[in-house]
Amino acid sequence: MVTGYLDDCTCDVETIDALNNYELFPRLNELLQSDYFRYYKVNLKKPCPFWNDNSHCGIRDCAVKPCPSNEVPDGIRSGSYKYSEEANNLAEECEEAERLGAVDGSLSEETQEAVLRWTQHDDSSDSFCEADDIHSPDAEYVDLLLNPERYTGYKGPDAWKIWNSIYEENCFKPQTVKRPLASGRGDDGGHTFYNWLKGVCVEKRAFYRLISGLHASINIHLSARYLLQDTWSEKKWGPNVTEFQQRFDEVITRGEGPRRLKNLYFLYLIELRALSKALPFFERPVFQLYTGNKIHDAEIKNLLLEILHLAKSFPLHFDENSFFAGNKKEAAKLKEEFRLHFKNISKIMDCVGCFKCRLWGKLQTQGLGTALKILFSENLIEKIPESGPSYGFQLTRQEIVALFNAFGRISTSVKELENFRTILRNM
Repeated sequence: MVTGYLDDCTCDVETIDALNNYELFPRLNELLQSDYFRYYKVNLKKPCPFWNDNSHCGIRDCAVKPCPSNEVPDGIRSGSYKYSEEANNLAEECEEAERLGAVDGSLSEETQEAVLRWTQHDDSSDSFCEADDIHSPDAEYVDLLLNPERYTGYKGPDAWKIWNSIYEENCFKPQTVKRPLASGRGDDGGHTFYNWLKGVCVEKRAFYRLISGLHASINIHLSARYLLQDTWSEKKWGPNVTEFQQRFDEVITRGEGPRRLKNLYFLYLIELRALSKALPFFERPVFQLYTGNKIHDAEIKNLLLEILHLAKSFPLHFDENSFFAGNKKEAAKLKEEFRLHFKNISKIMDCVGCFKCRLWGKLQTQGLGTALKILFSENLIEKIPESGPSYGFQLTRQEIVALFNAFGRISTSVKELENFRTILRNM
């Protein structure tokens, strides 16, 4: 497990744990149950722009419509096929991924009417991610509470390909430098990689750490809400310690695990900083979390402001002034590169073969993109007038929902780490 100080900032793990687990996590949990935050509009039907996506059962979107039995060769179904064991395993894996990875799109009629009214309350500005075209006929509202992020059976070469293209093509890394534990690496325990990482500018290092932190967070959720028992009478979800150790144990991962967890905390600090910076935007009397229920909307706004004030009161914030601080021209170029890399990563999310994973992948990249947009718009936020429109800086409902849900996921990961610590101590 990870303790002590984090690289590139003055903060330590224990201070974050105390703030998160006892103050922020319970309040965020309550906030994210509310109507404003539980409905997210997303287009899950966009084609993958980078490669012909054939998921691991040979059909696109295995998670939602894999292998209808009439498309599975008779030989596999009857078991007489020469690779029948492997093929049956594959068919079973697909069925599991279909059940666990499908998105439940059901919304009550009331909710459908309500969200239509909400949409009239939106407008936009320059962004860090490829926002879904929410006006596309393919974009639909999804109830996030009906579709929790947890183990879906989506794994293997398909999932590896997604992460690999994120790390290899979008993290400013030269092809010659191999990631630790990546296949085909020179076995130097990641020495070359970390030397390279130490040598790059703080922005590029931060970019890699944010993506690694996001990856770690997603893996914690999959380990913490694992399908432990699946019978016709009940499904039992809970922590899978073995799965957790495979990904984070210092010995098993040859030292990688604790680094991944440090990157999770780094991501937490960046998003926490963004929340504290966004306070003036949300504090304005004209800003409302509109769902049409006046009393409830006011209560939720108060809870939101309570969370933001807590974030602001945190004593050891990450100092983002070290970002893009050099030569003006160089800084502008780097910032643009940063933005384009990030946009690319959000496009890669359309290549994820499991719908539920795609939903949470899109939401979390949009949330992190929104956090970066806030951090790099500080001077615009400071100029926001108390009343009237905030011309220079704007957040859409989508961005707000993504920002807080994404932070909610990271906050949950930090909390889950405490649970895993306790379980491992008691073993």
